[in-house]
Amino acid sequence: MSTESLVDALEREHQQIDHAIDDFLSEGGDATALLGAITALRRHIYLEEEYLFPALPDPALAAPVFVMLREHAQMWRLLDALDDVLRTRDDRSEAARLCKQLSIQLQHHNQKEERILYTAAATTIPTELTDRIRGLIHSTPEAPPGWVCIKTRNTSEGKPSSV
Repeated sequence: MSTESLVDALEREHQQIDHAIDDFLSEGGDATALLGAITALRRHIYLEEEYLFPALPDPALAAPVFVMLREHAQMWRLLDALDDVLRTRDDRSEAARLCKQLSIQLQHHNQKEERILYTAAATTIPTELTDRIRGLIHSTPEAPPGWVCIKTRNTSEGKPSSV
């Protein structure tokens, strides 16, 4: 297994996803690479919500985690729209508009996540768990089928949960 730390692996994923979006927005960007970045971002969100965030023991982090969950839901809906445009409509101008919106969201989100939650994770999560999450980063190509981020899951009444 790589000697890369969990925080380094998560931050590297942020950079790779950002790079794929930026490449798409540049002239002649690759839609296939962007679809790969969408898959990578969904898996990244899955690993954070199912493994990283629950492992953060400090109650003072509850508010920042809540903000990250809310922002994940906003991005998730945008990813759904972007995926639809790329797969069914092949509308490059609409895809670019959605990419710009996603890029702005990611800029703000990633900065907060890295500064607050990743910093806490580096010092508070036990080594065996950080190793497990790091292993999942390298061995899990996508989120499980049907998995959606926490704040987009339906409530018992069948309505989207509030964000």
